[in-house]
Amino acid sequence: MTLVQPSSRLDRLSDASGGLFVYGTLQFAAVLEALLGRVPAHILASAPGWRAAALEGRVYPGLVAAPGTAAAGLLLTDLTDQEWTLLDSFEDNRYDLREVSLSTGDHGLAYIWPDGEVRPEDWDRAEFESLHLQAYAARCARIGPRLAAGEPKGE
Repeated sequence: MTLVQPSSRLDRLSDASGGLFVYGTLQFAAVLEALLGRVPAHILASAPGWRAAALEGRVYPGLVAAPGTAAAGLLLTDLTDQEWTLLDSFEDNRYDLREVSLSTGDHGLAYIWPDGEVRPEDWDRAEFESLHLQAYAARCARIGPRLAAGEPKGE
């Protein structure tokens, strides 16, 4: 796995033919629709050796190394260049963009949480869906147009 520094993330996106592996909030159609205006083509996948960890004080997870486990998610397979740029702007700057091997035999880029604020338990998709999804998708609908216009996400 090659670490891509945040300053070179957009350069890496130009070679993002493998797709984007999503394991947290971007698995939800409501969030993708709010940000991109559509739900991209995708396949079910998991990332062996990784887990979607709960993060202290955040409703979204971070992908962290965890031998012997696998993070479930989706591989988004048909993102446009503009969508890649928008999603990259949406993601927290603390994430590193790395290529990960997937259970499908494919590789995909994924946003990896570097360290710190990682809780011992996995992120709970069902809890997020029941407690936070509606408000989170509404927030994404507000910031999506700003990101599409090249503005910072703000809030």
